[in-house]
Parts: sequence; C-alpha cells; structure tokens
Amino acid sequence: MDRQARRDLLAERTAEAMQGGGAARIEAQHAKGKLTARERIELLVDAGSFVELDRFVTHGCTDFGMQDQKVPGDGVVTGHARIDGRLVYLFAQDFTVFGGSLSLAHAGKICKIMDRAMEAGAPVIGLNDSGGARIQEGVESLGGYADIFLRNTLASGVIPQLSAILGPCAGGAVYSPAITDFIAMVDHTAYMFVTGPEVVKTVTHEEVTKEQLGGADTHTRTSGVAHFKVPDEPAMAGLLRELLSYLPQNNMEEAPRRPTADPVDRACTALAELVPESPNKPYDITEVVRAVADDGRFLEVQPHHAPNIVVGFCRLGGRSVGVVANQPAHLAGCLDVAASLKAARFVRFCDCFNIPLLTLVDVPGFLPGTTQEHGGIIKHGAKLLFAFAEATVPKVTLITRKAYGGAYDVMASKHIRADFNFAWPSAEIAVMGPDGAVNIIFRRELADAADPVSKKAELVERYRDTFANPYRAASLGYIDEVLLPEDTRRRLILAFDALQTKRQELPPKKHGNIPL
Repeated sequence: MDRQARRDLLAERTAEAMQGGGAARIEAQHAKGKLTARERIELLVDAGSFVELDRFVTHGCTDFGMQDQKVPGDGVVTGHARIDGRLVYLFAQDFTVFGGSLSLAHAGKICKIMDRAMEAGAPVIGLNDSGGARIQEGVESLGGYADIFLRNTLASGVIPQLSAILGPCAGGAVYSPAITDFIAMVDHTAYMFVTGPEVVKTVTHEEVTKEQLGGADTHTRTSGVAHFKVPDEPAMAGLLRELLSYLPQNNMEEAPRRPTADPVDRACTALAELVPESPNKPYDITEVVRAVADDGRFLEVQPHHAPNIVVGFCRLGGRSVGVVANQPAHLAGCLDVAASLKAARFVRFCDCFNIPLLTLVDVPGFLPGTTQEHGGIIKHGAKLLFAFAEATVPKVTLITRKAYGGAYDVMASKHIRADFNFAWPSAEIAVMGPDGAVNIIFRRELADAADPVSKKAELVERYRDTFANPYRAASLGYIDEVLLPEDTRRRLILAFDALQTKRQELPPKKHGNIPL
C-alpha cells in the first residue's frame, strides 16, 4: 500500500467513525430535539480544542450476530478539550450507535479518559445518553460499569466530576452520575431511574410515566438526585461552562479568580431595611446573596429541592465562594431532613475543592413533628453538623436574624471552627424563641399571675431585651463583630482576604465515620 492509499484509508475510516450510527439514526436523534455526541461536544468546549481519543475502537462481542455489527467508536466519543482555556476530559455517549449502550470496549474508553484526567488533575464531564448495559455482552458490560464506578469513587474529592443527562440513563448506568459531584438534566428529554415504568408496573402494580418516575422535574424537586434542570441542550452547555468557572481544576488548586469592576467597598444599601421588624415575617435570603456578590451574580444549586435552605456559588472580590443560607421564605428557614442533606453534601464538596464557605443564618430550629423524627432528622441533621465541623476551608458566618437552639450550633457557629462570625443588629441568638422560653422559665409566675396575658407580654419583652440582639453572644466572643447590613460586602471580602492563607489540619485518620 503506497503513501496515498494509506492516507485514503485513514480518511475513509475517519469518515466512517464520524458518521456514528448513520444518517438515518442521526436524523432520528435530531427529530427528538437531541444533538449527536459530537455536536454536543462542539457546543460545550472552546472552538477547535477537542482532541478525540480511541476513535476506531470496536467491541469484541461475537454472540447474537454482534460480530457483524461493528461501528468505530462503539457508541461513545471520548477525548480532551479546553473550556475557557482550561483543560477538561470528557465523554459523550452516542445514542445513534447501539442506543448508546455500554459494552466492555465502550467502558474501556471512558475509563481511559478518567485515568488521564486523574493524572493531569483536570475535571471530567460525562454527557450521558444511553439505553444502559449492552445485553448481548452480559457480565462483560456489567463489569464495564463497575470499572467506571470505581474510578468515579477514587476521583471523588480529587477532580471535579460533572454529569449531564441528555437522554435515558437507566439501571446500573445511574450510579456513575450519582457518584459525581453535580448532575444536570434536560427537561422532558432526560430520564434517570433504576427500573423503568414497565418493571415498576409488574412488581408494584403502579402506573407511572417515565417523566413522573425519573424526569428532570422529579429529580430536581422531589428526590434531590439532580442539581440542575435546563430547558434544552444549548442551555446545558452554558450551565456546565458557568459551573466550571467557579471550580478549581483539582483538589490541589484554588478556583480561578475573576476580575470584577464591582467595587469591593460597595455599600449594600438595599440590605439596610431588608429584615422585617416582625420576627415572624419572611424575606428572601437570596436578596442578601445577590446584594453582596460581585455584579449580583449567584449560581444557585438545587434551587427547587429543599427550598428552606439555599446553596450555590458566587464571587466576592473575584474569589469563588460557596454559599449556604437558611431561607426564611420557606418553612421559616427551619432545617429538616432534605435541607440537611442538601447542605451537607454541598459543604463537603466545597471543602474538597478549597472553596471558602459563606454561611447566612436565619434559623428558628429544626422542623418538629413525627415525619421528621421518623425520617431520621437526628441522623441527617448530624450530617450537616459533621460537614461544617470537618471543613477546613475558610468559613465566614453571618447571622441576619434568628439563630435558635441546636440549629445555631449546626449552622457554622464559632464552636465548630468557623473563622469569623458576624451578626447584624437584628440578630437573635438564644436557646429558643421568646414565647416558648417564657412558657418554660416562668411557668409558675404565669400560673400565679392575676392577669396571665399581660404578665406574659411583660416577660416576653424582658426576654427579648436580653436575647433579641447579638450582644450577649458578642460579649462571650462567639460573635466577632456586629456590623451594619450596608457594610456587609466590604466586611465579608476583607474577612476572606484575611483567611486566604489559612491552614488547618484534621487529626490523622483514614476517614471519618459520617452518620450516613
């Protein structure tokens, strides 16, 4: 074979690989409103930066006539690229080839780029669109999934792992995204479930659609499995790029700083009267976040799940910061099972990747009731406590209003190693609210009073004078500074600047035993 013939053969093989499952299947993919694997990659990464690996890999299955059905690439496109100039490794499953089903060869391609990402210290992005394990391969495909799961686990806390669900993701396939750091789903197109509607109907006799069982709305609102829901694939690409901008390359680096024209000493005048005079009146804590953040930008994570707590990323003085905040506009900002899990997972992510934590506190306590107690609020609330206590990144806490009971301790209090603890003048720090406290402390006086109503009002006012302010805690050193709301942005940025060289170690151990 001469030089030109070799060139022609390469061009022919490359063209065959680029066609995936062929024109008809590509057209069917587009008819569903879905892009092909390569189109998705082009949309996501910097123009011209994608370098494909293993383009000509094919499966080795010889059962059920599979030896006559070989497509170069075997249903997944893998390689490395740049996003905003930063190295990433990624794979995109190709639904046009065997429905994106996973074979041993398919899994091997994914494992290879995950190994390279770990060695390079670069994030991994998975674009998932697969019918699941390739049935014709039996245990080999199952083994391929386990090979991926192992790498997901070993990479956890070392490099960021992002999963985009762009079509079906069922059976064992769901456990790879579940181990990764963030999951985003396309609304009305993406599905995740361990068993599909047909199996559910057979086993439990429940009638349920794919959307109800494992659609984007279900997993971003009810189950909490997914973190983001987007309307279409271009929006998915934009979300992944924005999310990556807040994250470091690996656990040995810090997130990139972004220059901002927003003055670090900008006064937050909108916050001066944000907290209502009535302690029972709600307000939106995200207004505080956006008021202090650079250019008012805040990427909220899991905005529709457990809305009584808010988590997400912003920048302060160009620095990436993770935010955890009670939301008085939902359940008065109480901590419950779902909120504790949501926040604990986020805190641990930020601690893994050197992202400082800002905690905004307005919490009347843990949500009471048999549903919460039987659901394990003790165990799940302890996860959030454990996460904050274990975190060694810079931690700055601001109490805007209520900080009652054990929830005060849990929400990054001074006692669990928060570095700077601030409070607004509206802060109330006590074991419980005035009404309940008076009923307990002054039970006998109220029983003996000639006018119990007036007496209780007097005692409640006395309790408020004692605890409905931050000064008792400040006198004990539990609050480092009481600051005016309008000074919040400037003071937070100064605090994080002072903590940028913080070094704190945990006692030597293999790992802690978080109350799972």
